[in-house]
Amino acid sequence: MRSPDELLNSALDAHLARVGTWQNDDMRRISAWAAILGGPTLIDGIYGMNFAHMPELEWRSGYPLTLTVMATVAGLLHRIFRRDGWL
Repeated sequence: MRSPDELLNSALDAHLARVGTWQNDDMRRISAWAAILGGPTLIDGIYGMNFAHMPELEWRSGYPLTLTVMATVAGLLHRIFRRDGWL
């Protein structure tokens, strides 16, 4: 028969294991959202550098195309992370 100390230690170990699992799930969600927001931020950062010689700045559809690419990157990452169980 187990002593009360052993039972208490076993219960504490089980609880700590559950807390660790919850923290891992939270970190995966935070990392997934950081990656989703990182793609459009990268594209936006490049355009924010005010280069003089970017051909798409002169295109009539350059701005809508850039927004479409940013939304597509974010959408694809969201779909991938949701499929893999991260979101």
